[in-house]
Amino acid sequence: MQPAVFSSTSSRQLCFPPWKSDEFPRKPISLNPIIKPPSKTLTLTRSLTTSINYGPEEDVDNTGPPEPGPKTGPISPAKLPVVVRKSGRVSRYTWDGSRLNLESVDGGGGGAAMCFEDGFRQLFRISGLALRNVFIPKRVTENYMQYVKWKLLHRVFSSALQVLATQAMFRAIGIGFSRSLPSAAAFNWVLKDGLGRLSRCIYTASLASAFDTNLKRVRFSTSVMFSLSIGVEMLTPVFPQYFLLLATVANIAKQISLACYLATSSAVHRSFAVAGNLGEVSAKAQIQSVCFDSLGLLLAAILNLSFKKNPKLLTSLPFLVYPFFAAVDVFGIYQGLKHVHLQTLTKDRLEIILDTWIRSGCVPSPEEVSKEEGVGIFRSRRKQSWPIRIGNLTVDQQIPKLSMMAMQSLKSEDYYFISVENIRGGLLPQTRQPGLFLCLREGAGTADVTKGLLQACYIRRALLLSSRWVIAAIESSPSNLVVREWCKLLEDTKVAAERSLNLLDDQMAELGWARKNILLSSGEQARPESNRFGIGPVRR
Repeated sequence: MQPAVFSSTSSRQLCFPPWKSDEFPRKPISLNPIIKPPSKTLTLTRSLTTSINYGPEEDVDNTGPPEPGPKTGPISPAKLPVVVRKSGRVSRYTWDGSRLNLESVDGGGGGAAMCFEDGFRQLFRISGLALRNVFIPKRVTENYMQYVKWKLLHRVFSSALQVLATQAMFRAIGIGFSRSLPSAAAFNWVLKDGLGRLSRCIYTASLASAFDTNLKRVRFSTSVMFSLSIGVEMLTPVFPQYFLLLATVANIAKQISLACYLATSSAVHRSFAVAGNLGEVSAKAQIQSVCFDSLGLLLAAILNLSFKKNPKLLTSLPFLVYPFFAAVDVFGIYQGLKHVHLQTLTKDRLEIILDTWIRSGCVPSPEEVSKEEGVGIFRSRRKQSWPIRIGNLTVDQQIPKLSMMAMQSLKSEDYYFISVENIRGGLLPQTRQPGLFLCLREGAGTADVTKGLLQACYIRRALLLSSRWVIAAIESSPSNLVVREWCKLLEDTKVAAERSLNLLDDQMAELGWARKNILLSSGEQARPESNRFGIGPVRR
């Protein structure tokens, strides 16, 4: 393994090959007591390595000033084991006896045509590297490039739609016509913006926790809302008398979408930053947005110039391109979010992990969980029997006897209990289906939540093997045999969860899951008071 020396002022890396002592001459090398310093200062901006055909036995005796005596011929410079890579070029240090030189080792003769071709390739390579350094962070996950490609498609067509919608709104309020009243137009414009920002504040305050627990689903739904709002703005020239109403509704939807975008951007960028370079990823994302939006402005300008000579067609242009542009915009958002693999744990992601762990004995990666979690407005996961809910018991219905038994069997060291409950399901309100309920006590930590949900998944797997548990869960007074079997099932699954918790945690750590916290919604964060069930003091 090659030792490396890192500089504190730049991203330089020096790597030296392993030298053996028998590869150097055993006689001492005499050095001239007066050595001239190098004539120029070498600035290193890239990595230094020694992988370019270095041989320790090559010109080792010539690494110092020549010894006194008659010169028999020119001294060939000694190649030093340090190579510089800068802007796609590779150079190597040499020592000619008095000064340090830097010679290129990636070029060579071969005729004018070969030199021109090599120069063109080198220029193309340097341009590509410079462009990549501007748009792409240095340390990101492998799926980042796919995300950027779909982001390009989304931003270009979204920006073009916004330009066309703004032109339509200008025509609706009569900008450029002598009969328009500037003060009324300005009042309508300011009023719609004010109502939109007020709605944005209300939406952000009411759905703050949903930005963490349902990030991709909320972001996609608000993006669809944004595309629809642009269509509403394009309708303002058709109904100019309802300009304020249409513009206000559209601006409310746009402000809600903007609030969701700003609230979720940091989490999306953090999922790509593998070296803690969240600031770099966020900065490059802003550069991408500006450049991609500029391409959208250019596309809209080209369309306007193309139909400039036909006013009627220019007026109907927004309605002609909107279906196609909006479809491409939404499709780009959907595909881009599919490449966002969040490492944070929510109740749904943790449940997917635990079900896979119980079924196969392996923890799925964030990419695998992301595929099963889905992006769309409606959940892509199939509806399971015995769904698991985290929260408080509902008091609007009769509590099953098994739930009462679970609460009565709690101990002071227990920070959760699991019970069955009847959930309203189907189109009819009278329809009931059994489910599992995980109630967390105040002071429960991340390990308690993980263990409780793991035990609930073990219980669900056992209940699915027997249909009689469905009847027992719905019945308010099950038999004593059912109660004893339920208590035994709780004890066995609790032991199984405690036994496999450490191994599960180790595998999750290896795959990069953020295990310190579990993000829960406002309803899932509800905790009953400890003295309500007589459990004892609250753990801090």
